[in-house]
Amino acid sequence: DENGKFIVDFKAIPDLSVDRVSDPTFNYTVYADVTDINGETHSSSTTISVAYKSLVVGISMADVDKAKPAQTKFDIITNNLAGQFQAAKGQIKIYALKSPDKAFRERMWAQADRSIYSAAEYYKLFPHDLFADEANKFKWPRQKEVLSVNFDSEKSKALEINDFPKWTEGEYVAEIISKDKDGNEVKEVSYFTVFNTAAKTLAVPAVHAYKPIKMSAEPGEKASFVAGTSETGVHVLYEIELDGTLIAKEWLTLNKEQRLFEIQIKEEYRGNLAVHYTFIKNNRLYAENYMVGVPYSNKDLDISFASFRDKLQPGANEEWKIIVKGKKADKVAAEMVATLYDASLDEFRANQWYASFYNYNSSELGWASTNGFNHETMNLFTSGWNPGHSRSADYPSFDYLNWFGYSFYYYSREYRRYRSGSGIAMEMAAAPAKSKKEAAEDDKASFKDGEIAASGLAEQPIVAGQVKEDAGKKVDMSDVKVRTNFNETAFFYPTLMTNEKGEIIVKFTVPEALTRWKMLGFAHTKDLQYGLTTNALVTQKDIMVVPNQPRFFRENDKMKFSAKISSLVDKDLTGQARLEFFDALTMKPVDNLMKNKTSVQNFSLKPKQSSSLEWSIEIPEGLQAITYRIVAKSGDFSDGEEMVLPVVTNRMLVTETMPLPIRGKQTKTFKLDKLVNNTSPTLRNQRYTLEFTSNPAWYAIQALPYLMEYPYDCVEQTFSKYYANSIASHIANSNPKIKQVFDTWKNIQPDALLSNLEKNQELKSALLEETPWVLQAKDESQRKRMVGVLFDLNRMANEQSRALDKIVKAQAANGGFSWFPGFPEDRYMTQHIIAGMGHLDVMGVKSIREDDRTWTMVRNALGFLDSKIKRDYDELKELARQKKINLEDDNIGYIQYHYLYIRSYFKDVEIPANTKEAFNYFLGQAKKYWLNTNMYMQGMTCLALHRFDDKTTTAAMIKSFSEKALHSEEMGMYWKSDYGYYWYQAPIETQALMIEVYDEVANDQKSVEDMKAWLLKQKQTQDWRTTKATVEACYALLRRGSDALASSKLVEIKVGNETIDPAKRPDAKVEAGTGYFKTAWQAGEIKPEMGNVTITKTDDGVAWGAVYWQYFEQLDKITSAETPLKLKKDLFLQQNTDRGPVITPITGKELHVGDLIKVRIELRVDRNLEYVHLKDMRAAGFEPVSTLSTHKYQDGLYYYESPRDLATNFFIGYMPKGTYVFEYSLRVSQKGDFSNGITTIQCMYAPEFTSHSQGIRVEVK
Repeated sequence: DENGKFIVDFKAIPDLSVDRVSDPTFNYTVYADVTDINGETHSSSTTISVAYKSLVVGISMADVDKAKPAQTKFDIITNNLAGQFQAAKGQIKIYALKSPDKAFRERMWAQADRSIYSAAEYYKLFPHDLFADEANKFKWPRQKEVLSVNFDSEKSKALEINDFPKWTEGEYVAEIISKDKDGNEVKEVSYFTVFNTAAKTLAVPAVHAYKPIKMSAEPGEKASFVAGTSETGVHVLYEIELDGTLIAKEWLTLNKEQRLFEIQIKEEYRGNLAVHYTFIKNNRLYAENYMVGVPYSNKDLDISFASFRDKLQPGANEEWKIIVKGKKADKVAAEMVATLYDASLDEFRANQWYASFYNYNSSELGWASTNGFNHETMNLFTSGWNPGHSRSADYPSFDYLNWFGYSFYYYSREYRRYRSGSGIAMEMAAAPAKSKKEAAEDDKASFKDGEIAASGLAEQPIVAGQVKEDAGKKVDMSDVKVRTNFNETAFFYPTLMTNEKGEIIVKFTVPEALTRWKMLGFAHTKDLQYGLTTNALVTQKDIMVVPNQPRFFRENDKMKFSAKISSLVDKDLTGQARLEFFDALTMKPVDNLMKNKTSVQNFSLKPKQSSSLEWSIEIPEGLQAITYRIVAKSGDFSDGEEMVLPVVTNRMLVTETMPLPIRGKQTKTFKLDKLVNNTSPTLRNQRYTLEFTSNPAWYAIQALPYLMEYPYDCVEQTFSKYYANSIASHIANSNPKIKQVFDTWKNIQPDALLSNLEKNQELKSALLEETPWVLQAKDESQRKRMVGVLFDLNRMANEQSRALDKIVKAQAANGGFSWFPGFPEDRYMTQHIIAGMGHLDVMGVKSIREDDRTWTMVRNALGFLDSKIKRDYDELKELARQKKINLEDDNIGYIQYHYLYIRSYFKDVEIPANTKEAFNYFLGQAKKYWLNTNMYMQGMTCLALHRFDDKTTTAAMIKSFSEKALHSEEMGMYWKSDYGYYWYQAPIETQALMIEVYDEVANDQKSVEDMKAWLLKQKQTQDWRTTKATVEACYALLRRGSDALASSKLVEIKVGNETIDPAKRPDAKVEAGTGYFKTAWQAGEIKPEMGNVTITKTDDGVAWGAVYWQYFEQLDKITSAETPLKLKKDLFLQQNTDRGPVITPITGKELHVGDLIKVRIELRVDRNLEYVHLKDMRAAGFEPVSTLSTHKYQDGLYYYESPRDLATNFFIGYMPKGTYVFEYSLRVSQKGDFSNGITTIQCMYAPEFTSHSQGIRVEVK
């Protein structure tokens, strides 16, 4: 309706198997998917209670001390079944109950269903035990009526009793009786005790009775309670414990009496006291423990805002004054950490800071009867430690202090939308229903608070004549301020300090998203007084334009681009809105290309209401990123928004590589056949790149940015980031010339696209993941700048530290690393990381050993690997004992060869004594059986044996390697390697390793240079296809240190008919002292004759070059290898029916905004695979329902699911052969005709083994 409320009618059908006499209540759950006029959908549910009686009554009686009644008013409850107040009339009566005349022991067994004794006979035999249920006060007879009053809850909601001092101590029952609207009687009872702390005896007979009076106190005050018994000769051991130590101990004797116990609280008692009250009566142990709360209130800081505005204009400059005071309102010198972030993020995972730096003591001592009173053992009772109440000495952990409540593993925001501009996207949690008056007050309050999505703004649909396309007088919108800063964090200030007045001044500029912002603050002093604060504000404007933009565009899609325009003013408004599109790279208008024919539309708004507008657009081919700008203006009120969205192609980017190695004085001609002979009508050129250097180490330098910015966060790729930043930092620090080059590159002025991307890291991440070619600079100066920025020393240090933080957190207590969060420890990944640390150590990166945290991590991982190798050996010995194997046979596997290799980097870390036998066994196995394994393992074995001083075997191995090597002018020196699905079947890694072998073991530099030719041929523009391979290739090229980077020899190059002279070509300028240059041609400049390249070298030595031709080709034109990976993808429409949710294929179905889509991916594999990446693209008109990354277990398969902006990723560590089904849900959010993309699967570290699904289109009406 006009207030944004829905009425849902349904027939409440009862469960007829439940007897009506029992007054049952039936709960019905209503699930709602609510879609606003802008296409945004939220889901929620609420529970409705229905019963045969429509009224619930009650009275909240509590135990009363007649000597000092703490409470004389008690709430009268008359509600409907939803918990809402409902006025009612009725009567309240209170009765005194007749309690037993003596106390009983609790029964140790169930009550008997029949008895052979009478009560008198039973009491004679068992005077202390219950005969029936005498202790059940619910069955005690009502002795007399002490109060009877009528009530009318519409007039008064409380019962007041002022004459408790006149009441007799004992047990009472209050009964409230009323009738519902249908005349049904409703009744409820409430039991309570009237006792007297000043009395000498108990109100009700009991072996032991306890009543708290003041069990939480400050130093200087007294804690107190009453305890007693109705038995005679009770000897009580009364003890007071402080932090595991008894500070008071006393024996008391009670005879049918109660006593007041008081404890004078001292300062040193902070953190709680434990009171032990123990006695034995009638062969039964009574051991009672009571906690006395003594809080650390002296450590509390009071934080208040002297100035704070809860409504701000987007982009406004703001200043807060925060007052920090001590417990006694005194000024303190404090430090504060504070942040302000988009509160809609709490919808994904609620974020609160908390702090608890002081231990609160629990009861650590006590008395227990272990086996009753067994006269044979005489084990009566013992004093000792109670493990069930042990205190955690290491709480709170530093994780909470360091991360301030954030979790880096179970909450990833990289997949979020680029902004939260759709109002307050908070979770629609079902709240208790309110009365009309309360609801009206809430509506008023929520509008006052400025909440956009829940502000009472009525959304009015488009009606005839309301929107006029390009009609009427044009409104001048040139002065409209367009919002462009949609950062989700306004500020994070870690070190705010109080001034001399005890004030903290916070200055900031709020981002420009229209949303609610949440402020969190934590302050502390040097003596660890501390306090927390939270606050909230809203950014809003009188008129607001909120587009429902997709997360991305896809080429050839047709869609309705919608926007909601909202008014917060008290009058009718009319105005115009304009939508424009620009090429994000050039900022040239592309409205014609996108067929945005009616860019200007009129709108009208009722007071405090919303209206929706739509523009029909088509996404053209050839654009990599699109900027939209939407502005709206009505009189003096205006708003606008501008944002960049990536464009995803329906084609696949293919890179053809041709290496250009040349040795000595000569002229060589190279031919790229596919370019020269290209006749494909669907092929679309993207880029042609030429690079050349006299030292191939520069290729490794160019590959480091690929590692630094790789989008996924498994532990291997996080380590790659650390590895790349460590190498780059080491090179920049150790070679001033190289650092000077990077500094020069960094200061180049950025172009428009790169400038925008540096402001929008989420967009940059999306482009890196889906369309990385967009980030390849359009001219060489911009490429140099990008490298220079990445090689900034401060940035590298921060990134290195951040990556190390993640790696350390991924390390389990036993020293192993898991591939993704939640996975078990992965032995190979642990060995890969430690091998990488060994590489960095060899290259001279000092932090490996000098940084305590890094070295501790390495040593812990080595301990984990040592324990694994010992376990391997122990298992072999057990099999040998069972005569199943012979220890002298070949029993070494790939993981053990790899272990020996990584262990050879850290010979100084002693192998544990209990592991040495296992280590020596496998070292002997490697020496004896190295010919039985593949080339990769042989290279590792050669290096390990060399480092462990076996020169004889390694000499034979080098001879064997050289004999098996292949040689050619183009390819250099290499070995025939079989590509495979597993980590040890990796040709690039194998070649990189053999470079290390010939460099370190054979010291054969000519062979090393020849081997680099094959390695460089595998390079694809910036990388070697995977992060793991790129890491190994970079190490092989950089082993000789950074001095080799500084060379200046040049060659003459002819590309097609054009001679490339680096000295004359502006964009191919050779930086001083580098001998490296790179230049590129864009799509329109590429010609077939450029496939012919001629190189002339006029001096001795070796030079290295390559050309890379990149082009787009339709998926069905690209042939894929025949692989064991087969997948099928289907989409289903999920609809609610009387039989529950039902799914049907979307084929032939008409989809609408708000519909729920179920994605089903069926995967078949015919062999075991490891490290598998399944990537499922989605239509631009769909939104994922689940947005949190998490690990899952399904059908015996353990995997990590990671939803991102453009696709959903599944990472599978190990996949046994079989058939698997993956399902997840999407919500339709846009109208139009969309391509749903494809689903791809590949072995992550063997990407040539891949498969993809068929692409389909979906249409949303």
